[in-house]
Amino acid sequence: MAKKVTGPEIERLIQLLARVPGLGPRSARRAALHLIKKKEQLLAPLAIAMSEANDRVVMCSTCGNADTSDPCTICTDPSRDQNVLIVVEDVSDLWALERAAAMNAAYHVLGGTLSPLDGIGPEDLTIGPLVERVAGGAIKEIIIAVNATVEGQTTAHYITDQLAGSDVTITRLAHGVPVGGELDYLDEGTLAAALRSRTSF
Repeated sequence: MAKKVTGPEIERLIQLLARVPGLGPRSARRAALHLIKKKEQLLAPLAIAMSEANDRVVMCSTCGNADTSDPCTICTDPSRDQNVLIVVEDVSDLWALERAAAMNAAYHVLGGTLSPLDGIGPEDLTIGPLVERVAGGAIKEIIIAVNATVEGQTTAHYITDQLAGSDVTITRLAHGVPVGGELDYLDEGTLAAALRSRTSF
């Protein structure tokens, strides 16, 4: 059995960092050590920023974006084209599209994709609220910007079926997004080109 070389506080920091996507136990240990070495420059400001985020960050009740206000900055931006709604799987996808700055539209975050094997059905996503937003009549185009995975395409087809009969144009990202790819990992140029080249669903 390996001996403990650090106190419980450091071990807790390492364990929490290891839960962050992209960080395993070894990476978390290195990150924790770096933060501790740079305590004044990094650890203290990070602790303050995380505390403030914990206190102030909320999920937008309109679109599902993470922000410090509800409705969020995007939903209350008067320069946005509220007639166009980009539907994404997660907040990270919304942020990726915003970095591309290809469109100045509104968003709707689904909160995932349909996955019967994982027990995720339509009631676990925000598909119902999406249908309600479209029923309001202000939205003229839905851009389905989900990941090009089996689950993403299944979700896209389900949404299209749910919106059948509504007076709204449904488009999807062009196939410049690779099959099996995830929006958050694509460069801004690819995302911008995919949005510009969207096709009817």
